[in-house]
Amino acid sequence: MNNLKTMFLLVTLTVMLVFAGGAFGGKQGMTIALIFALGMNFFAYWYSDKIVLKMYGAKEVTEAEAPELYSIVKWLTKKAGMPMPKLYIIEADQPNAFATGRNPEHAAVAVTTGIMHILSPEELAGVIGHELAHIKHRDILISTIAATIAGAISYLAQMAQWALIFGRHDDEDENPIAALVMMIVAPIAALIVQMAISRSREYQADMGGARLSGNPRYLASALRKLHSASRQIPMKANAATSHMFIVNPLTGDRLLKLFSTHPPIEERIYRLENMSL
Repeated sequence: MNNLKTMFLLVTLTVMLVFAGGAFGGKQGMTIALIFALGMNFFAYWYSDKIVLKMYGAKEVTEAEAPELYSIVKWLTKKAGMPMPKLYIIEADQPNAFATGRNPEHAAVAVTTGIMHILSPEELAGVIGHELAHIKHRDILISTIAATIAGAISYLAQMAQWALIFGRHDDEDENPIAALVMMIVAPIAALIVQMAISRSREYQADMGGARLSGNPRYLASALRKLHSASRQIPMKANAATSHMFIVNPLTGDRLLKLFSTHPPIEERIYRLENMSL
């Protein structure tokens, strides 16, 4: 059911992109929008993981450099029947973690130095289990596609705004009223759909992480600590990549919290604490 919901939302985003292109540029605009989306998704599929890891200065570590982390990941991947992902550490005080990569064979798990200091081995196992569940379900690819399409819709809206300001010669297929409506509504609607996709995948990853670690309360306890720390310790995070982290690194801002791609932390903890394996 969750996968069907995600597929429906992704199709909705794609349709919105095509209609936005049509509203802004007629049939030619629809074609350009579709080609633009395909090109962006192709780029995201192959290079988004490298870009994100480099953006946060993540350093790949070996078993000798991070034995405890490596041991936990190795145990959980074996339990899940998955290949061992590459491990990265980010020099950041805020405790957090994310996974990236286009599929289980080309995946990476990155954790901050802060998370290694405040979580117990059991809690860390819950967090790593959550990230491995994302990898197994290909959530990274799905969320990247959703973010890319939503970004393309916003980009089209911005282009339409500039065209409206400086004027242009409209084609007969173009509808100025529809373009104006899409210019205002499309970016907001795209953001809402993107949030719905991300939130549903977070709940599923929580459940998967709880099962892998063996106790839902491990992850529940970890989320409580991470959420509290994220509100006290700032992190230089890009809003476009904040959906990748296990807890939103930008939760200090009330407006960002309102439009967060993460479900309410209280609801996530409640579900975990009432989950039976």
